Amino acid sequence: LDSQGEKMSKSKGNVVNPWSVISQHGADPLRWYLFASTPPGNSRRFSSELVGETVRKFFLTLWNAYSFFVTYANIDNFDPESAREKQPTSDLDRWVLSELNQLVARVTESLENYNPTDARRGIEEFVDGLSNWYIRRSRRRFWKSENDADKLSAYSTLYQCLVTLSRLLAPFVPFLAEELYQNLVRSAYPTAPESVHLAMFPEVEQSSIDAALS
Repeated sequence: LDSQGEKMSKSKGNVVNPWSVISQHGADPLRWYLFASTPPGNSRRFSSELVGETVRKFFLTLWNAYSFFVTYANIDNFDPESAREKQPTSDLDRWVLSELNQLVARVTESLENYNPTDARRGIEEFVDGLSNWYIRRSRRRFWKSENDADKLSAYSTLYQCLVTLSRLLAPFVPFLAEELYQNLVRSAYPTAPESVHLAMFPEVEQSSIDAALS
């Protein structure tokens, strides 16, 4: 259907050229919209503007979270290996890691039941919380000059969230997922799988889920 709810037809002149949409917004936003805007098999409205709205609401929010991490991690020379075994120091870290593992469970179950729509909604909700709650409430932890345990915990937590998201997103948006993976994982761990599409899908860490904290 077009943006007015009319069935697309060449005779009506309301058909959208997919290549013009890809040229304007990219292949990943088009995939993300088509996979998960409505359940598979259902009629859906489609327009370049609707794909663009997806870019603004989801892709830019995720990219801004990623850019925030990269900017400050480079300033502080953060090494993921240095925080690999450390436990989170704040309730805010424990909360977002709990939400992350609940997301992994939700996406896994949704995909196993051929329900990409619910998987997308879960990812979008998590990214919104990561950006507009976790990062906003944690900014001063990244900004402070001393590299103490709290700052290291914030870096480690945000890094874990972004890496896990790259793997969860791989079936949906392969190019963005690969970009995140190469910059976050392969740059730090050269012996890691060469591509996010060769890496293992995330598994739930039940010990990290805290329903009461959520």
